[in-house]
Amino acid sequence: MPLEYTGIRVRDMARSIRFYTEGLGLRTGASGRMAAGGVWQELTDPVSAAVLELNYYPGDPPYAEGDELDHLGFRVDVLDRVVERLIGLGARVRIPAFREGNERLAFLSDPDGVWIELIERESEELPPTSRPGA
Repeated sequence: MPLEYTGIRVRDMARSIRFYTEGLGLRTGASGRMAAGGVWQELTDPVSAAVLELNYYPGDPPYAEGDELDHLGFRVDVLDRVVERLIGLGARVRIPAFREGNERLAFLSDPDGVWIELIERESEELPPTSRPGA
């Protein structure tokens, strides 16, 4: 189950893109709209290929400084099996499994409250609805 990316909340998408690209050398990649609202932008490190996902939620949702870590994204082969295993290890289901494009997604939190997105891709041929061009 590879760690696919780290998602952080941002208050100003343009400012954050500029900060991470001009300041730290990350390169812009895919972007899109979330089915539940908001927009996201992937930034990739050209050396390590690590991906940082910037997440902007409209309406300026309240959160305190330090709450910027939005979630960790893991690609899994069998979503339901991984959800069951993580629940057994103390995870809480935050958003039950749902389908978006060619992916099944679920959001859980670890025992300390850190949100984790699990992504099961059914096919690499079709882009999911929340990925590029959405």
